[in-house]
Amino acid sequence: MPVANKSENSQPVPLLDVNRQNAPLADEINSALAEVTSTGAFIHGPACAQFEQAMAAYCGSKHAIGCASGTDALLLPLMALEIGAGDEVILPSFTFFATAGAVWRVGATPVFADIVPETFNLDPADVARRITPRTKAIIPVHLFGQAADMQAINELAAQHNLHVIEDAAQAIGAKFDGRMAGGLGTMGAFSFYPTKNLGGFGDGGLITTDDDGLAEQLQRHRNHGQHPRYYHHVVGTNSRLDAMQAAVLNVKLPHLDSWAAARQAHAARYLEHLGNEQFAGAIVPPVVDQRATSVWNQFTIRVLGGRRDALQTLLSERQIGSAVYYPVPLHLQPCFAELGYKVGDLPHSERAAKEVLSLPVYAELTVQEQTRVIESLAEFAAGDVRLASGPARTVDFGASGANSDLPIRRAG
Repeated sequence: MPVANKSENSQPVPLLDVNRQNAPLADEINSALAEVTSTGAFIHGPACAQFEQAMAAYCGSKHAIGCASGTDALLLPLMALEIGAGDEVILPSFTFFATAGAVWRVGATPVFADIVPETFNLDPADVARRITPRTKAIIPVHLFGQAADMQAINELAAQHNLHVIEDAAQAIGAKFDGRMAGGLGTMGAFSFYPTKNLGGFGDGGLITTDDDGLAEQLQRHRNHGQHPRYYHHVVGTNSRLDAMQAAVLNVKLPHLDSWAAARQAHAARYLEHLGNEQFAGAIVPPVVDQRATSVWNQFTIRVLGGRRDALQTLLSERQIGSAVYYPVPLHLQPCFAELGYKVGDLPHSERAAKEVLSLPVYAELTVQEQTRVIESLAEFAAGDVRLASGPARTVDFGASGANSDLPIRRAG
């Protein structure tokens, strides 16, 4: 299908506009916040219990335990499993820092594995090669809103008696084989950072599990390890989802599926256009595993030929938002230098870091705004553009083009 007639609209197209989502719910949110204020139940109040119950039901999990952030939702499961010094945890290198940071903070060693280039998610085959007697857990990240291959990962975990902690921070509502993310492993970790598909008015997190014993441990660890009050069985931390955030999330959760459906419609339109031959050799659209249902926390393309930063510059000049998630893979971050990784160790992760660019896909994006994005992509792919400021600085953490021969399949 050809791109629609060129839009003359010059209004900015933001990468994300949280106010468009929050504004229609303002009265309901303000009422929920006023209820918390009037009761004074700011910590472990009724709003928190309501949200935990709703999330457990939504994810199909027996328990849901709120906490202070998505980072703590990764940290607390490691603490509950008593993973620490001398232990190893396998996780992807191509993800947000918190996944590895939580492992490091408990004293364990993050072992970085490569990704499946088509989905950007953890490669089970590479995980299998990295399992040692010291391995205690696997943390698959459901990146950009699509669940990792949980069938293969759970099979590996069962073979080696490992725990699986799902990093579902970007994937609330995503499914794999018909089951919800967060209900596919030993525990699932969620974030309610304002830019997430279900975003609060600040930080917030939650952990799901079907294990009664782990649920009890998580509840203790988030509250200084005490139960009952002032009797401390373990050294926990202070990580509680406050009632104000829970109140906001209680209002927003019933709308989550409709927001996801809008994101899916936007993604389908992008894929329809980007599948056209005119984009071949320039832009590769994302691929969704046929067993998975993505909620499109990000719509992330690959820009080939070392031209990613040039495209981002073009979009910026046209006031179209975009972002690079993530420009440097974790195994090459300076803080993990002592682990001894080098350029070329995880080639698919390294290539993705040089090629990815995320485009606007939030639920409230208009057809006119998306048309402007698609038009700009089409002109870029045709080489029919001029940049006022020149290309942006490219990310370089190794020999230029060293990974250019790695296969990337197009969607469709």
